[in-house]
Amino acid sequence: MADDGGGGGGGGGAAEAYRSYKALVESADRKFARVRDLPPYGRGAHHLLYYRKVFKAYTRLWRFQQERRRELVAAGLRRWEIGEIASRIGQLYYGQYMRTSEARFLLGAYVFYEAILNRGYFDAAARGETPSPRQRPDLGLRYKELRFHARFLIVAMLLNRAEAVRHLAERFRALLEESKAAYPETNFKEWKQVLQEITRFLKADRAFTNSRPLRYNVLFDSHPSSLPYIARLHSRRVLRLQDALLTSYRRNEVKFTELTLDTFRMLQCLEWEPSGSFCQTPTKETAENGGFTDESGASGLIDINLAAADMTDPNLPSNPRKAIIYHPSISHLIAVIATICEELSSDGVLLIYISASGKADHSLGGKPNTNVSSESYLYLGSRGNGGLNNLYPEDLIPFTRSPLFLIIDSDNSQAFKAIHGAEKGETAALLLSPGRTITSTADCANNGSQFTYFLTAPLQAFCQLVGFSSDIEANVYSSAETILSSALAEWEVVLCTSDDLNLVWGQVLPDPFLRRLILRFIFCRAVLSLFCFQEGIQHLPDCLPSLPETVSPNSAVIQTNILLLTEKLGVANRFNFRDIVRDYTRNR
Repeated sequence: MADDGGGGGGGGGAAEAYRSYKALVESADRKFARVRDLPPYGRGAHHLLYYRKVFKAYTRLWRFQQERRRELVAAGLRRWEIGEIASRIGQLYYGQYMRTSEARFLLGAYVFYEAILNRGYFDAAARGETPSPRQRPDLGLRYKELRFHARFLIVAMLLNRAEAVRHLAERFRALLEESKAAYPETNFKEWKQVLQEITRFLKADRAFTNSRPLRYNVLFDSHPSSLPYIARLHSRRVLRLQDALLTSYRRNEVKFTELTLDTFRMLQCLEWEPSGSFCQTPTKETAENGGFTDESGASGLIDINLAAADMTDPNLPSNPRKAIIYHPSISHLIAVIATICEELSSDGVLLIYISASGKADHSLGGKPNTNVSSESYLYLGSRGNGGLNNLYPEDLIPFTRSPLFLIIDSDNSQAFKAIHGAEKGETAALLLSPGRTITSTADCANNGSQFTYFLTAPLQAFCQLVGFSSDIEANVYSSAETILSSALAEWEVVLCTSDDLNLVWGQVLPDPFLRRLILRFIFCRAVLSLFCFQEGIQHLPDCLPSLPETVSPNSAVIQTNILLLTEKLGVANRFNFRDIVRDYTRNR
């Protein structure tokens, strides 16, 4: 078999090749460690230089092991070592995706990870090293295999590969059970926790039948009827979403590793949905006898030039760059915001999304007070450390010298109204969540934030609000999607043509991502306002500056479309519509 790698230049040549191989591995690993330790939000020229150096090192290493494979196998090269190299390359692609938000790097990571899985580089049976009944699998290799599956699972989730996600989750569970049986004296507590996170995350992220992707889809999210009116806005100052900072800190929040469910949804919401052949992975040929000399992508002959290949969809603009920070300290968060603001262009806007619990200072009576330091804040850490983890509205005011689009998802979001009117140069756009969550039969505590859900998957959030499960009939759900899409298209025209549209909203509406967030906010606010179970304004989201009255919850054009949606789903009796709106829809 080719795996045995016999022949190929004698023992001396094989030993020399293996020494050269080890030297290349050590050099590549040192460069990999430098890139891994770089802050993920840095985007300067030196970051690009480091990335190019490490990728060049792994390119040399990968090609060397391809060209000298027989000699290396004869000298003792193991299949898991090749898997380790491929895994590092996959990690490089994923890290570069997180740094740049370019989908081609995410796809590159998927290609390498899929190849590792299909060739079983870390699997003992595929290596031809199946242990005897008395012999246990190598524990170190098993840890590598578990880490690989966890990394691959995140990439597959971000690419919405539902079948791959299901398969990887099942394999991870099976590997862990097998490991526990083989090593009863070993505590796999950390890996058990990872499995619990996977199970909980996938349960919460279970999509409705035929639901559309969270990413911006040109076919579904772009409304041609409003394009002439959006074009008129270009006569004014126009801002584009250049960067986004996403962070969350909640007790017992749904997460997988360092990616929370809320940031996972918001991350996808701020990217373009790839189209055509761009989002397809290369077709693999079947390997013969599982040999090393196979020409398929999983054989070690994976195309390492994926980063340089034309994997960019020419029909789509670039994604806004994102910095995703897991449980940051306040000083770290402020340092990241400052770094991004330094690099912000004159026509760029920074979106800051924060999902966290907070404390309100009720002595202020709910009114912003910009003259004194507020005692209202968000918790971004434990509460018993003297306030070092408290984020105050005043902490963000210095950054309003640049255009900011703030989304605060918290039970104390109203405290951040203090920013409005206290800006240092640019009026900030604020979308603020309700102070309390409206619940129906759905368990919102285990399904992420309701407000974030409305901003990222509005119809799914609506169905959750009224207590529908994911097994709703496909044709009913599809019709509801069409009604909501038509409603958003109509509201987009109304918003763009409103005489009292504030300049702050007017200058960000031409950006497709921000425009979609604003329209979904209008939908969320109207739905929660009309829902029968709500009591008082604490259940309603808010925005500053105010949006036009033509898109308020009391507007007939808003209520009419929501009534049509509720009638299609059979829940109209659970909402309070104006009589004139009900009469109008009956007579249509």
